[in-house]
Amino acid sequence: MNTLITGAAYTLLIGMGATAVMDIWLLLLQRLGVPTLNFAMIGRWAGHWRRGTWKHDAIAKAAPVRGELALGWLLHYTTGIAFAGLLVAIVGLPWLHSPTLLPALGVGIATVAAPWLVMQPAMGAGIASSRTPAPGKNRLRSLVNHSVFGFGLYLAADLSAVLVAWISR
Repeated sequence: MNTLITGAAYTLLIGMGATAVMDIWLLLLQRLGVPTLNFAMIGRWAGHWRRGTWKHDAIAKAAPVRGELALGWLLHYTTGIAFAGLLVAIVGLPWLHSPTLLPALGVGIATVAAPWLVMQPAMGAGIASSRTPAPGKNRLRSLVNHSVFGFGLYLAADLSAVLVAWISR
C-alpha cells in the first residue's frame, strides 16, 4: 500500500484514539465532580462562524445553534486528528512504526495553545482563562487534559503499530 495512504490511515487512528483517551480522562474527572469541557459550547461557538461571529463575550449566553452538541463532538475529534497529523509531520512517518513517548507528549502539551490562545478568548473566557473565576485552576486543567491527550497520541500510535504488525503476519 502507498506509504502516504498508510500514514494517513495511521494518523486518523491515532488522532481518534488519542481523543478517546482524553474523553475517558474527562469522563473520569466528571465522575469525581471536577468540571470539564462542555462540547455543546464548542459546537455553539463553531455554529456561529457561518454567521460571521468568531468571538463572544460569553458563549453560554450566545444563541443556541441547532445540533451544537454533535457539532462540538465533531470539531473535537477533527481537531484531535489534525493534532495527530501535526505530530506525524514533525516526527516523520517512521515514528508510526516505533512510536516513542516524548514527541507525542511534547505535541500534546503544545496543543494547549489552541484553547488558551484561540478558543477561550473567542468564547469569552479570555487568554488562558484569564476572565474566569479561577484562571489558575482552569489553566492547570487544560494543561493536564492536553498532557493526557499527548499520552493518548503515544498510546494510540503504539497500539496501532502493534495491531498492524499483528494483522500483517
